This record gives sequence, structure tokens and C-alpha cells, in this order.
Amino acid sequence: MDINKDIQQKIDSTLQAVDGIETVNVSPFFKDKTMQRLFSEKEEVVMRSSWFTPKLQLATLACVVILNVLAFTQLDSSGTSSYDENLNEFAETYGLSSSSTTSFLN
Repeated sequence: MDINKDIQQKIDSTLQAVDGIETVNVSPFFKDKTMQRLFSEKEEVVMRSSWFTPKLQLATLACVVILNVLAFTQLDSSGTSSYDENLNEFAETYGLSSSSTTSFLN
């Protein structure tokens, strides 16, 4: 029964503490002033630096275009004559040449 008395004392002391709470008088414009102060401060935007920024993308695109143009001009300047020579040499090496075809019927 001592436990019940102890609990009853705690309940009574809690109720007395609640009775001792007084109402707080706040200015009617308190909320408005507080909200103004909170939202008047501008939030700092945290700039996350990405490694592939638009400037880097543009530079990469320019490099790719320049390399493609250089490769195309090199291919075009070497001409078709060297390509044909290389192709004929390859065909003769592996016995695929049509100019030196031997016929079994002759």
C-alpha cells in the first residue's frame, strides 16, 4: 500500500504544478513579427560544384568536333589511291587478287 500512497502523492504534486501555471499574455503581432524575421533572412543557396559543368561540356564537345574534322581531313588528304594500293597489296598477299587469278581450266 505504500506504493499506492507514493503514486497518489506524485499525482497530487503534478496537479498542484498544473494549477500553478499562469497564462502568458503575448502581443497580438508577435506571430507576424516572428514570421517576418524568419523569412526576411535569405537562405543561402549551397552551390554544389559538379565536375561536368556546362562549360566543361562545351569544351569537350568542341574537342570532339575538332578531332573529328582533323581525322576526316587526314583521311581525305591521303586519297583513294593509297587506299586502293593498300587494298591491292592486301589482296595479293592473301591470294585474293583478281588480277593474278589462275584458272584450273587453262
